[in-house]
Amino acid sequence: VQLQASGGGLVQAGGYLRLSCSASGRVFSTINMGWFRQAPEKEREFVAYINWRGDRTSYADSVKGRFTISRDNAMNMVYLQMSSLKPEDTAVYYCAASRDGLLTTQRADFGSWGQGTQLTVSS
Repeated sequence: VQLQASGGGLVQAGGYLRLSCSASGRVFSTINMGWFRQAPEKEREFVAYINWRGDRTSYADSVKGRFTISRDNAMNMVYLQMSSLKPEDTAVYYCAASRDGLLTTQRADFGSWGQGTQLTVSS
């Protein structure tokens, strides 16, 4: 599956933004999806995942209650709605497709990655 993330930008602290990820190739509706992020000089970290049906989600503790992952299988899209943004949310955000039906927070279990979109939160 080919993925392309978009929607990043510059936001003030406390603001909100929605990231989008479009998918093509494999049957998207059968794939579990995730969002990860990577800040400068830091490891890429898990943010959220959603299962193929869209009825099971999980979030990193750092974003729980502020971010919401969702998907539209008819449109081959995954979204990350972000609110109450903090400067520490600044990072490049990547969408990813899991391997072999895994529902996981581990980066190694995701086999296809988008190119990333930059989010910068100013204080």
